[in-house]
Amino acid sequence: MAPITYLECTGCGTHISAKEPQTVCPKDGGVLYVRYDLEYLKHHFKREALAGRPATMWRYAEVLPEAEPASLGEGFTPMLPSREFPNVLIKDEGLNPTGSFKARGLSAAVTMAKYYGLKKLAIPSAGNAASALAAYAAKAGLEAHIFMPKDVPLANRVECETYGARITLVDGLISDCARMVAERKEQEDWFDVSTLKEPFRVEGKKTMGYEVAEQLGWRLPHGIIYPTGGGVGLIGMWKAFEEMQTLGWVGAERPKMVVVQSAGCASIVKAWDEQKPSADFWPRASTLAAGLRVPKAYGDYLILDIVKKSGGIAVAVTDDEIMDALRNWARVEGIFAAPEGAASLAAYRKLCANGFFGPKDDVVLFNTGSGLKYPDVIEGKKERLAPPASRQIGGIIGPY
Repeated sequence: MAPITYLECTGCGTHISAKEPQTVCPKDGGVLYVRYDLEYLKHHFKREALAGRPATMWRYAEVLPEAEPASLGEGFTPMLPSREFPNVLIKDEGLNPTGSFKARGLSAAVTMAKYYGLKKLAIPSAGNAASALAAYAAKAGLEAHIFMPKDVPLANRVECETYGARITLVDGLISDCARMVAERKEQEDWFDVSTLKEPFRVEGKKTMGYEVAEQLGWRLPHGIIYPTGGGVGLIGMWKAFEEMQTLGWVGAERPKMVVVQSAGCASIVKAWDEQKPSADFWPRASTLAAGLRVPKAYGDYLILDIVKKSGGIAVAVTDDEIMDALRNWARVEGIFAAPEGAASLAAYRKLCANGFFGPKDDVVLFNTGSGLKYPDVIEGKKERLAPPASRQIGGIIGPY
């Protein structure tokens, strides 16, 4: 693994030491990136060295922090060719431990929390990040303090309880949960591992970018469609592409990065349409895709900049479109996706219809989680089929 050279603020560019645990930039509150000596690694870490390594995200150890991993086998999820669309690949993050892509970020964050000697970790979560923190904290022997909206999917709450996490159910949104963590963390001696409030969840998520390149034979696709709540996965992949270019593993080409959000909570889409550099808080956020119910992403300025630089776009889809896509993936592809992940297919359909993507463009759609985490949500939106017509046959009471 690599020693960290410094932490860099994505806002003002300030360099900060990584010898002690850090949150955000003390000068402007900007998101911190972990920086390594990539020029040294360029000569000492070749992509050919990956052959035969374990199929987890820690196969990229040289570009991850130097610490003993808290690992449950996360990463290196398959990219499955779509049966419906010849040039589409589905990156199925639902096959991670705890059933979602959140395992990557929390594995890295908990790894470093243990390295720094932290004992109590706190997080606001719409569901899957809570499950991941609870699992990895249990693995590392740390306390997990979790704040979740009271209408969180049942599986997430049960999972967190089973891992032994301390849970507070909140009558509100993830933003209300975040406020409660912020108000109590100092007196409770919690370290806040909220989205982009510490630098290492990005490091775990960036491994998705390394995997996409490796699984495509060290080339990048024309487009990547990513369901975006907090947007750490998209931010992390963009960081990975920059690192790989410096290492000489890929060229200057970049995929068109596509943000997909729910129409009931689409702050990034609204900011994109209005050509703003940051997003406004989305009032009365509402969507069945709990992970997309983020009224304002802390890293909105990074997300919007990435979409612009990549020639991408931000798209909103309705809950009905999400559920139709979820059922389609299940019946056509055999993939039981989370609602957030199914939003990728809904967005792809729209972008094909308006010509943004052509039939020959190779596009990676991210399914960010397993539908098995959402039985109550999916059951609540189940298609209501008409009963068969009643018939009387030989005295047998219909319907027959």
